[in-house]
Amino acid sequence: MTNGRMSYISSLLLNKCPRCRKGDLFKNQNPYVLKKVFDMHDHCPVCGQKTELEIGFWYGTGYVSYVIAVLFSLFNLAWYWLIFGISWRDDSVYHWLITNGILLALIMPGLIRWSRTLYLSFFVSYEPARVN
Repeated sequence: MTNGRMSYISSLLLNKCPRCRKGDLFKNQNPYVLKKVFDMHDHCPVCGQKTELEIGFWYGTGYVSYVIAVLFSLFNLAWYWLIFGISWRDDSVYHWLITNGILLALIMPGLIRWSRTLYLSFFVSYEPARVN
């Protein structure tokens, strides 16, 4: 955060509105309340930006989630390989797959929200002067 402004990366990680970078996109800040993981405000509480730009808008987040999950898995592969090593001969590749699957399951609620925030930021630009 510089000069009272939140950076683009910080606003993504904190699930803030891409237009003002101040308003919360989700009604409940805890992604692990699984019944409410998808509950979003219809409009940003700070600047009034509409969150669902059109009907079916959020279907595109499946692609974003997929890319993030693949990058996360590659990161897991790299550190697992460096620390433990991976080989087909000793079945360590299966240990990595299990470890990666568990880690993916643990971050999935956050990943769902990050993909929505990132996808919305593709279509809504930062306009700090437009805050209501």
